Amino acid sequence: MTTFARKAPLDLQEHLQRLEALSLLTRIQVPIDKDSELHPLARWQFQGGLPDEQRRGFLFTDVKGAKGEKYDIPVAVGVLAASPAIYAAGLGVSEDEIGDVWVNAMEHPIDPVMVTEAPCQEVVVTGDELKREGKGLGSLPVPISTPGFDSAPYFTATLCVTRDPENGIRNMGTYRAALKAEDRLGVRMASRLSGAGGYQHWLKYQKMGKPMPCAIVIGCAPAVLFTGPQKLPIDQDELGVAGGLIGEPIRIVKCKTIDLEVPADAEIVIEGLIDPVLLEPEGPFGESHGHVALEDFNMSMQVTAITRKKKPVLVSIVSQVTPSESSVLKRVAYEPLFLNHLKKVLNVKGIRRVVMHEPLTNIRKVIFLEFDRSAPQSEIWRGLQGAATLQAQCGKIVIAVSDDIDSRNADAVFWSLAYRANMIDDVHITPYRSGGHGPKSGSKSAEGTMLIDATLKAPMPPLALPAEPYMVKARQIWEDLQLPRLTPQPPWHGYSLGDWSDLWTRFADDAVAGDWRKTGENTLARRKGGMKPETPARDVENPKADKKG
Repeated sequence: MTTFARKAPLDLQEHLQRLEALSLLTRIQVPIDKDSELHPLARWQFQGGLPDEQRRGFLFTDVKGAKGEKYDIPVAVGVLAASPAIYAAGLGVSEDEIGDVWVNAMEHPIDPVMVTEAPCQEVVVTGDELKREGKGLGSLPVPISTPGFDSAPYFTATLCVTRDPENGIRNMGTYRAALKAEDRLGVRMASRLSGAGGYQHWLKYQKMGKPMPCAIVIGCAPAVLFTGPQKLPIDQDELGVAGGLIGEPIRIVKCKTIDLEVPADAEIVIEGLIDPVLLEPEGPFGESHGHVALEDFNMSMQVTAITRKKKPVLVSIVSQVTPSESSVLKRVAYEPLFLNHLKKVLNVKGIRRVVMHEPLTNIRKVIFLEFDRSAPQSEIWRGLQGAATLQAQCGKIVIAVSDDIDSRNADAVFWSLAYRANMIDDVHITPYRSGGHGPKSGSKSAEGTMLIDATLKAPMPPLALPAEPYMVKARQIWEDLQLPRLTPQPPWHGYSLGDWSDLWTRFADDAVAGDWRKTGENTLARRKGGMKPETPARDVENPKADKKG
């Protein structure tokens, strides 16, 4: 396994400096209302059709509230994963190294190291001071993510730290937290199958009749925060994996009012106790499944301390309808992990790529697998089944395509479904899977899985577009004429799919050379009678010929 030297930033502000140096950060220095303007502005780079490479992190330095409040804490949005390049910068690696560094970190975690003094505790607010307006949660510029639907400002880029009261194993998860009062939060930890590790801890505290300590970290080294949404095994310490990602131990410090440890170089930490019995209505809130989550009874957290740096930055993520920062955050790590599972754990032959469909469907529900054209059908089906069962919330629909299909282009996948999948033989539906992440309205019946083999089963005629050299030449002419900017998506040129012959290549070459008369002479000599129109020439002239050309 490759050993990675420490390249990753050790805190959020070092990461912001790196993004600025890489021209991946835009400073917004005009006044922006956190309650109605901030997230809609950041959202436009996802809804406005910008490709990944044009998206940036935003740092809002002049933040105000709906009632005219002024905040001296900047807000960063999009700085974790507005694009794969930003995510990679948070790990200090190139985009194509993301999968390897994750696998390395999980196989070789580095335990955290305890310190006694920490930047995240330069300012400490506790006791009655928390209840004072402008001193508690209201002093933080927490944005509203979905103005017009959300019930409150929400922390979204969280690391919620809890500990199993029986075995002492720590868990860090990314869960939303709604502002309820100066010293109270509503926290939603998923209770579904494969949901929150923190919820499993809460069940144990409930049996004990004791409140559950919880520390919510807002802003830290990206490598630490990236572990929260990663769905690591429940008994694996995310801080150890984060150390593996960075290449050195994460510095941690004991909280001021509860018995937990948090990253010492965090920006802001909210300490508190979650009621083991009483739940509080929480929501509505625009969720990452693309619908507004309606009001549910969820956990109620009494804040016991707010600690922070003297000059912190509050970080938030763009979630809700995908594509979003939230979906990029998951996709760029999930895809290589799924590929590693299929290729190295299950040893599936011929698997080339895993693509988790992002627009609107939020990566979990629809997965595309690209296979080498020589992959045996048995391996294709092993891959389909492996991708559908790795994680309970992922793989409701899994489609296998051949490697000439660009599975980031849903239109190309539909083309493959239309012409390469026999819906009698190539579709398998299996019952009884978790409903996974989604809105609670509508039917509550059991879910199923659909697996489709849409790979190339036999040679087919070429794709009917001009061959690559002619399209390349025409594009140069297009650009010389200064016509509108092109953004081609594969397939943008024709190519062979196996059913082709040298004779037809000669015909095509003669045609572009102006020698089409040669073809006419050839076909004149081959005229025959006694058959109906549209009879394939090779069925008459060479009926035993193999179609592979």
